[in-house]
Amino acid sequence: MEEVNNVLFSIGPLEVTRPVVTMWVIIAVLALVSFLATRRLKDVPGPLQNMAELAVTKLRGMYSDTLNKQNLDRYLPVMGTFFIFILVCNYSSLLPGAGKAFAVPTASLSVTAGLAACAFFYNQFAGIRAKGVWGYFKALCGPSVILIVLMLPLNLIEQFVRPFSLAMRLYGNIFGEETVTENLGHVLPLFLPLLMQVLSLLFGILQAMVFTKLLAFYVEEATEEIHD
Repeated sequence: MEEVNNVLFSIGPLEVTRPVVTMWVIIAVLALVSFLATRRLKDVPGPLQNMAELAVTKLRGMYSDTLNKQNLDRYLPVMGTFFIFILVCNYSSLLPGAGKAFAVPTASLSVTAGLAACAFFYNQFAGIRAKGVWGYFKALCGPSVILIVLMLPLNLIEQFVRPFSLAMRLYGNIFGEETVTENLGHVLPLFLPLLMQVLSLLFGILQAMVFTKLLAFYVEEATEEIHD
């Protein structure tokens, strides 16, 4: 498979790669669409406003079984942003020139690691905001002082393993799908690549759902009340 993580240019000591540039383009497009869809809200929505309202309704339904109502209202914008961004990144693999003219962001470990890092810090922020610094620390320690020695190291390890798992799962699945599709294109260039493109539609939304549903579960766990 052609290397897509080559450096395009540098900003000081920072090297900017093709997946990062593609990610910037996707962010700009999503920001523009969001601005146009919400700048003049009307009682009788136009096509873009109607699409935005439908997306919010579907996203609320998606996370309503993971987040309680208060958390759903509070954290839906973040969950929805993660979901839509990851979904568009995944679906960019269906565009002509994917892997050659531009790179699929979620097929790059640097991008998925960045997403996982954002998810990790937001999860800690949500827990601290809900319980305070001391309350969040006590939740990591366990329900009793006796269990601190056992629970605190395990919970800390778990907190750092979660973003690693999120990053590797998303990267491995999208990169693997891209590799299989390209290899099949060389073996059977007519039928199988088309079938893989159709499967990519389902695969892309599934990976976006897995990432954000896990994040929603982590946030719900971090913000839940602990009763002694």
